[in-house]
Amino acid sequence: ERIVSLVHSPKLAYLCIAKYRWVESKHKSDYGQWKLTSGKFYGDVELDKGLQTSQDARFYALSSRFDSFSNEGKPLVIQFTVKHEQKIDCGGGYVKIFPADLDQTDIHGESQYYIMFGPDVCGYSTKKVHVIFNYKGKNHLIKKDIKCKDDELTHLYTLILRPDQTYEVKIDNEKVESGSLEEDWDFLPPKKIKDPEAKKPEDWDDQAKIDNPEETKPEDWDKPENIPDSDAKKPDDWDEDMDGEWEPAMIPNPEYKGEWKPKQIDNPNYKGTWIHPEIDNPEYTPDDSIYKFDNVGVLGLDLWQVKTGTIFDNFLITDDVEEAEKFGTETWGATKGPEKKMKDQQEEEERKKREEGEKSKKDDDNEEDEEDGDEDEPEEEEHTEEPPEEEEEGEDDALPKDEL
Repeated sequence: ERIVSLVHSPKLAYLCIAKYRWVESKHKSDYGQWKLTSGKFYGDVELDKGLQTSQDARFYALSSRFDSFSNEGKPLVIQFTVKHEQKIDCGGGYVKIFPADLDQTDIHGESQYYIMFGPDVCGYSTKKVHVIFNYKGKNHLIKKDIKCKDDELTHLYTLILRPDQTYEVKIDNEKVESGSLEEDWDFLPPKKIKDPEAKKPEDWDDQAKIDNPEETKPEDWDKPENIPDSDAKKPDDWDEDMDGEWEPAMIPNPEYKGEWKPKQIDNPNYKGTWIHPEIDNPEYTPDDSIYKFDNVGVLGLDLWQVKTGTIFDNFLITDDVEEAEKFGTETWGATKGPEKKMKDQQEEEERKKREEGEKSKKDDDNEEDEEDGDEDEPEEEEHTEEPPEEEEEGEDDALPKDEL
């Protein structure tokens, strides 16, 4: 009864070798190549093996077919893990769900899909989870902004689509967004529209404040903004024939009051903001099958990456929400802790190596400084008598290497 298509890590090596299971697109000749690896750090070297992008600045197009099905009357759960261990700067980490009649050898960016779901990162501005549905041949993006993970650890992404036209997005088995398909996507025209026959009455006064009609501008209000400087004097050497007519510099007028405006008072004729009446949209037709896809049959990785190294794993398509959560706990949940521990250990070892390298370089520089000082010493002795043996020993003791 369950709709399940599963690529589980212990079986992944076999499934990747089996050409019938994973198919590379031939639409372009320069698609990026995939590797089977658990990466540079992991929780379990075998369980964490996944499909990894391996060439920078490439498009990737790989897909896997399974028995086709319809999710009519059932939940549809799409789940997988993504690990951007390359510290991704720009690239996709999403999957696409295609109709069963797709030609896998010709998948490309314009291939029509049912669902596109997963993280997408590009620079500082784009760090989102895509949730895109195809409805009547057109792709519709979610109107909400769902932030994705952009660190180097493995994360679990889950999309739940329900027959009651609701959805839920989870990251690491925790809900991050949910809502209604009709409200959060523009699948359908709006239920209500402004009445085209309605117009604001001509005598409708929507101005809350008006000028006080009883207030008039004072007679002495108008003063120039700038006036000549009364303290300015024409220089003694001013030559009007050469310099022109002398004029004193202008300074701000202390009596200038700016533009006069009457005070505002409440408008006695104010009727409030006019609200355009709405009517039922004749173009709106309810559809309780937006969630439904009749011929689901292919899962694909069709994406672009600038800096590669992303690992995809633990793909699951099912109609059982509880099973998806359990599977995520048994896979990602079981290895996330050891994975982070291994990564932290690697970073600590790298930190120590850097510090040792910096210390070694500093010691080398100090030794070079000491050798340079020793080379200069004979030149000074050419102009003096040879010091007693005791003094030589004293000089050596004064500059021990371990104190430099």
